[in-house]
Amino acid sequence: MRWLRSRWVLVPGSLAVLVALWNLYVAANANGRIAGRVVDLSGQPVAGATVTLFNRNFVTNEARTHVTTDSDGRFLITGNESHAVQLQAEAPGHAKGERVVVRLWFRSQDVMLAEPLLLAAR
Repeated sequence: MRWLRSRWVLVPGSLAVLVALWNLYVAANANGRIAGRVVDLSGQPVAGATVTLFNRNFVTNEARTHVTTDSDGRFLITGNESHAVQLQAEAPGHAKGERVVVRLWFRSQDVMLAEPLLLAAR
């Protein structure tokens, strides 16, 4: 059974295990959900803000979907099938926020934004 400790068995076997674990992770986290918050410059949640998801195609970014924030400024986008997206928030009484680039490891990856989208008052 010395052949089991051979590098010719250990290296390919380790790689196969890593690939299998990565595929399990992707399968468990590929629902296309993007969640986050929209706040003003003072950190207060912005209720009723519209968050737009832009998908990148070859040259431009195309608006794909819009969602509205709840009373806590939280939003949830479902059905994202891209890995290179941008988010932008806007609300009445606030200036349109800057587009935020969200880079994902794989298509339809679920993500919770670490930083909220910011809106400045007009």
